[in-house]
Amino acid sequence: MTWIVFALGAVLAWGMYGPALHKGQVLLGSPLRALLCVGFAYFLLGVLVPVASLATSPGGIGSFPLAGSLWATIGGALGAIGAICIIWAFKSGGLPTYVMPIVFGGAPLVNVIVSAVMHPPKTAPNPLLYVGFLVTAVGAGMVLYFKPS
Repeated sequence: MTWIVFALGAVLAWGMYGPALHKGQVLLGSPLRALLCVGFAYFLLGVLVPVASLATSPGGIGSFPLAGSLWATIGGALGAIGAICIIWAFKSGGLPTYVMPIVFGGAPLVNVIVSAVMHPPKTAPNPLLYVGFLVTAVGAGMVLYFKPS
């Protein structure tokens, strides 16, 4: 059950991501400056922390199988593309109260579909899955409509 603590940590971090990024972008006066700061943070946390951890663990920084390296790099690129898209959404006039519910309402739907394509289920999905899709989409719409002004 330790995984749930980390999942909730991601919820907390990504839930604060949009407002913090938007505020930084506004205060920096440039979406590209904000993107550079995001890249610097990714370097610090996404490169230096694992290098230090791998350097002190058994097996260390040894081999990186090609397929795993390729897929992990694609995942990282998709994360960076998502950050760029959020920054450009803010640059184009979107506010965190609009942009983030669309992102976090839509991303789980895309995740389930892509995961099912990559790892086909052994049995047909429960029909309530489609109800969940609808509830998620309606919920994101309600958050957008009833957001604080």
